Order: sequence, then C-alpha cells, then structure tokens
Amino acid sequence: MSKVHDFIGIGLGPFNLGLAALTAPIDGLDGIFLERKANVDWHPGMLIEGTTMQVPFMADLVTLADPTSEYSFLNYLKESGRIYPFYIRESFYQLRTEFQDYLRWAAEKLDNLRFEQTVTAVTWEDGVYAVRSDGPGGAAVDHARRIVLGTGTPPWIPPACRDLESPTVCHASAYLEHRDRLRECGSITVVGSGQSAAEVYRDLLVDIEGGGYELNWVTRSPRFFPLEYTKLTLEMTSPEYVDYFHALPAPKRDELNAAHKNLYKGINTELINEIFDLLYQKRFERGSVPTRLFTNCTVEKSTAERDAGVGSVRLSVRQHEQDRSFELQTEGLVLATGYSYRVPAFLDGVRDRLRFDATGRLEARRDYSVDASGGAEHRGEIFVQNAELATHGFVSPDLGMAAYRNSWIIRSLTGREVYPIERRIGFQEFGAPE
Repeated sequence: MSKVHDFIGIGLGPFNLGLAALTAPIDGLDGIFLERKANVDWHPGMLIEGTTMQVPFMADLVTLADPTSEYSFLNYLKESGRIYPFYIRESFYQLRTEFQDYLRWAAEKLDNLRFEQTVTAVTWEDGVYAVRSDGPGGAAVDHARRIVLGTGTPPWIPPACRDLESPTVCHASAYLEHRDRLRECGSITVVGSGQSAAEVYRDLLVDIEGGGYELNWVTRSPRFFPLEYTKLTLEMTSPEYVDYFHALPAPKRDELNAAHKNLYKGINTELINEIFDLLYQKRFERGSVPTRLFTNCTVEKSTAERDAGVGSVRLSVRQHEQDRSFELQTEGLVLATGYSYRVPAFLDGVRDRLRFDATGRLEARRDYSVDASGGAEHRGEIFVQNAELATHGFVSPDLGMAAYRNSWIIRSLTGREVYPIERRIGFQEFGAPE
C-alpha cells in the first residue's frame, strides 16, 4: 500500500481549493487534491467581459475563516500590484475574470494539487479509502482515511431538450465557446430565469443589430425576479439558519428549498435595470428591437429541423397561467437551466458506505459528512462540498459560506477547532423559543 494520507480532496473548484488553502498551514495534516482538468477552470463558459461576482470579495477562499491568510483576495491584489486601483474602484464585487485569475494565483502557491488526474474509482481497502485515477503518467492509486468531494454540480438539461444535437445548441456553461457561431444564426433563444440567462441575454442584446438576429428570452418564472439581497434576508446565510434548516423534517426542507429560489437563483437588480435601459435605448433610437421576452412559459418539447440547409429547433412552449401552447422556431438555443448534483459514478464501489435519504439523495449530517459510519466518536469519513442542498439549504452553493463549511470539515479532519466556528451571528431568531 502507498502512503496513507489524512484526506484526499476530489475536484478543485473554489470550495476544495479553499480547503487546500486553509489546510496548507496546519502542521501534521497531510492531504492531496486531484483534479481532472489541467488548471483551475471556474465556469469558463460564463466569463463574459465586464461581468462581476454576486458576492463581495471577502467571500474568497479563506478570509471569513482566516483574515490573515496569505491566500486571501487582498493579498492577491497586493502581490499583483492592484490593491490601490481596487480600493479606488470602490466596489465590493470583483470582476468574474479577476476571480478566476485569483483562483489560479492561489493554486500556484499550493504544492499538493495534482491536475489532469481523472478519478475513476473509490474503494474501501484495509481500513482506508483507495482512490484510483488516470493521468498523463498512467494509472495511480492513492490512499486516505477521509475523502472530501468537491466535484461540483453538472449542467442540467431539461428533458424536453436532451435529444438535441447541434453546434448552435448549448448549455450556458459553454456559452462563450459557442457565442461566435450563435451570432451567425438568424434567431437565438435563451431559456432560463436566473443570473446566467440574464447575462447571456444582455451579451447578445448589445450587438443585436450588428448580428442581424432575432432574440428571444423564455422563462417559466412569472417575472424576471431580482436576487433578494436585503440585509435581514442575508442573515439567512448564517450558522444558526443552517442549524435551524438542518433540524427540520425532510419534506419541510424540500418545501423551503422550492420557495427559496429567489434567495440564490435570482438576477442582480442592477442587471435587470441595465437590460431594460438597453431595450429602451434601442427602441428609441431604432423604432423597434427584434426581441421578445416570455414569462410563465415552459418548454415542453423540442424538435430539431433542417430547412434549406439551415438547422433550427422548433420549441413547443406552454404559457402555464393561461394553459395555452405556442411554437417558437429558433436557429440558436442557449439553455441557462442551471445545475443539478449527481453522485459521481466513481463512488459506486463505496455506495454501501454512504448515507442516502428516501429519495436517493446523499444525506449529509450537520458536519457535512455523508458516510454511513456512526457511533459516539463519529468524526466523518466522506464529506461533500455543495452537494447538501437537501439537508443544509440554499446556502450550499454560496461562496460566502464556503470558508465556514471548510472550518467544520477541518475540525473533523483534525479533531480540533483550528479556525473559530461562529455559532450565532444574526439579530433574528429562526425558530420558536425553547
């Protein structure tokens, strides 16, 4: 058997990269991280020029757990010679491309990250986890006492569109690589209701005259609703709300998650207003804008067609408040339909060691562990990053809660509270008094 690590992190998005940065200074804690890509690559298809993050810069890899860390965004700015320009800019929200550059800067400082390593299987052997992976150097096996899953959430394609195959049909996660080809279409339709849909629509709207295309935006939401970002609402991204949510019965948690979409899936108010102003300007200057926006509409069926050598898609759409259907013909289609967690296939060999709920989802304990081992001394063996929506609520994908979650995981990895874990930060109480 090879060396047994304390833990292995699988995947290197911001959550596991934050774990790598926070564990780096801890003496005696040995972990490695495996990533199938050649570098940290955070939503490359949505790095649209000028777009900004939806959370303040303090929601970086480390600051909310350790403000003194050398891996902070402010230290990145200092080392890059841009801390004063950022200060003068007077915005809490960094550019999205800047955030990507920051992640890669942090990754370059860490020496336990292994890129181009695709994990193929995890098994339980001789009291430890064996992680098999393939890379440029061939197959490898690494062993660890614990696993931290940070493989992200794959793009979700609506059932009505899953059979479409066309160079001008894509999920928003691949938008930039398809953008030039999309702009050659005579018509483009964006499907979705959140920030990604709005950013893609705005990007295409800016050059709608130069591109000569018609542009549609279809959303099943009753309106283009803004991300709720008031301060008392933000208190729900707090330790005590996670405690409250986690203690609720599973059906109630599912009900709340369905109702909380405007807390984490809405559109920035500024972007909504910018889109309206752009539409107003274009209509005033040109008399009309070849664009249509459809709310309360769900795509129920799609059919690929080819007419005079031009590929197109026929969408069957239902306006569900009126219960009326109509058809929409489009050459280009961008599905800004979000992401949905799937248990990675490489865990098949340890499924008997995992906790699942009645619906087949991973069931995370309060400490973010999903292994089936128990007992009074339970410290967790397999942990998840952003796969605990059903148990911990809408804060799961929130970058602002990542350092908090990693502080919990590090406490389980080490048996001590290395980084102080906040218990209560809000003014309000979420449950009835005892």
